[in-house]
Amino acid sequence: MIGGRGGDRKADEVRRMLEGPHPPVPAGLADRAVRRGARLLRLRRGVRRTAWWLAGTVFAAFLVWAGVEQPWLPEPAEVTPPLEGW
Repeated sequence: MIGGRGGDRKADEVRRMLEGPHPPVPAGLADRAVRRGARLLRLRRGVRRTAWWLAGTVFAAFLVWAGVEQPWLPEPAEVTPPLEGW
């Protein structure tokens, strides 16, 4: 299929590479891959747990602040109105 469309040429090249001699795989490669994958999973799980803990802590701090400050209430007047008409 030489001289055909560009996609066929690339497919032929890939096919030749896959049919050719394969390089030797280092001993213990699968074991190292499993250990690395397990380590990455533990790291991601730890990061996720830390993020949830931090989000919960921030939410709790917000609730405490809102309960103390009560920002939904109007601010108290700094000057009292005059007492007239008694």
